[in-house]
Amino acid sequence: MPPLASAAQQRGTALLTVLFLVVLLGLTAGLAGQALKSYVQREREEELLWRGQQYRQAIAGYVNVQGARQFPASFEDLLRDPRFPGVVRHLRRIYDDPMAGQPWEPVRDPANRIIGVRSTSVLKPFRQDGFPEELDNFRGKNSYRDWEFVYTPPRTTARPPSPAGTASPLPGGSLSSP
Repeated sequence: MPPLASAAQQRGTALLTVLFLVVLLGLTAGLAGQALKSYVQREREEELLWRGQQYRQAIAGYVNVQGARQFPASFEDLLRDPRFPGVVRHLRRIYDDPMAGQPWEPVRDPANRIIGVRSTSVLKPFRQDGFPEELDNFRGKNSYRDWEFVYTPPRTTARPPSPAGTASPLPGGSLSSP
């Protein structure tokens, strides 16, 4: 009878070995899946930064062209500026939000004009620091939705009035005195 017990023990040991290998393979596949997911998210995060900057620069171009100082009403206005009879492009194409795979959410001013874009993704960003100066406000944000690529025109400083009795330049370069 010992030979039968030995065969049963061998089958049991083989079964335990196979179960152990299946569990080990599952854990390895799970870790590889997490690593791949992190890699894909990091790549999409870099693409989000690039595309967001493209929108921000396009809005800046739209606002600053020929001193118009007007924000676009729609994303299509960035593709073909309706203020000109010819084709004036500020953006090559409408980019989707790489994190959400859908259109960007526009950030609007009180006049309902587009001043920037943001993602709709609520995932936590990997990057928390080391942004370019114009994006330094992204530091420590909890989701990609908090990253707003907004164009803020530089403030123009008004020239202080000339004191009485001094000459002030007029347009055209001439001086007048009181």
